[in-house]
Amino acid sequence: MAYGLLGLPLAMAALPVYVHVPAYYALLHGAGLAQLGWVLFAARLFDTVQEPLLGLLIDRPGRRLNAWLIGATAVFALAFAGLWMPPSGPAASITWLGIALVLVYSAHSFLSIAYLAWGASLDGPQARAHVLLGPAAWREGAGLVGVLLASAIPAAVMAGDASQVASSMGWYSAGFATLLFIAVAALLSGAPAWKPTGRPATQWGKALRAVSTNRRFMRLLPPYLLNALSVSLPATLVMLYIRDQLQAPELGAIFLVAYFAAAMCCLPLWVRLAKRIGTAKAWQLGMLMAIGAFAGTSLLGPGDSMPFFFVCVAAGAALGADLALPSVLFAQAISEAPGKALYFSFYTLLGKLALALSGLSLPLLAAFGYQPGNGASPLLVAIYAGLPCLLKLAAMFSLRRTREEISDLPCPATDGMCGK
Repeated sequence: MAYGLLGLPLAMAALPVYVHVPAYYALLHGAGLAQLGWVLFAARLFDTVQEPLLGLLIDRPGRRLNAWLIGATAVFALAFAGLWMPPSGPAASITWLGIALVLVYSAHSFLSIAYLAWGASLDGPQARAHVLLGPAAWREGAGLVGVLLASAIPAAVMAGDASQVASSMGWYSAGFATLLFIAVAALLSGAPAWKPTGRPATQWGKALRAVSTNRRFMRLLPPYLLNALSVSLPATLVMLYIRDQLQAPELGAIFLVAYFAAAMCCLPLWVRLAKRIGTAKAWQLGMLMAIGAFAGTSLLGPGDSMPFFFVCVAAGAALGADLALPSVLFAQAISEAPGKALYFSFYTLLGKLALALSGLSLPLLAAFGYQPGNGASPLLVAIYAGLPCLLKLAAMFSLRRTREEISDLPCPATDGMCGK
């Protein structure tokens, strides 16, 4: 729990930054849409390309890592609060936004990469699945709690009195900062210490060569990217689907809460299953379950709110596998690598790349004549439901090349390790 708690504030801040900041600056501070779009694009592009550099930086400090983490925590808390307190005037506010976003993204990425690398080191070079699955489940479970908080509170604030938004988000920022410092303190004082497995390469070229020659790690990248795309694509389009295909926009929050709550409740079940049959096989079953749950959405239409609610529950249950299991496979792939943070920087980079690519679905829909609010669209259904299922199938096929060592799995009848 001391390790997993940090997942809560990291998730609690991410959703408002991506979802609510654009509308906040456009509607309440008069920022032009063109300027706002370019600032958001530049900041997100910077956030994506900096990941490997941050990974290499995290691998270098050694015993000074704790000080770096505390510094990143302070920057994160202050920059996130600053996002909601821009100076008056469109030009000043848009400049403020650009600076604040760079600081927020950099601090969040630094903490996230270090956090994942820390979790991967908890079992040292052994990297046994039954040891790593527990911390991963705590981390992702806490993250889902953070997502639920971030889904409910900022949305309620933004829907309220415009004159109170800044002060209300200030209180939200204060609560976030308190949880963030508590979580980092718990990580540094209560979690098992980071166990380095050797001296990482400090030169950029050598470090990249070490990553590229790890075949087991490289084989995990395609299925992870394909699966991340299959999740981020419907996440980008879900509100449009609810409004235009189901014609039930008032139920959007209920559907989202059901989805994330099901994921949180099923996390322990996926961990238990992975300990029995292996992490890769459990992840493949999760993908298969998601396909089965999602395929039926192409048949739904106006008035089918209850069937879609059950789709959300089933797809959310499958999401638990996507959250808890991939990071364990990555940890096993780099079990003896000395620079774990650099490896996990590519892990986070692919997640952000998937989010960026999924955004291209919006101009694609527009190019084929789709207009939000004009009712059901076969193209919307195809991209929202059909394409993610195909991506899941491709991820399942790609993951077949990943093989776990039998010695990673506990014996079903004893407390010892199974022989090969």
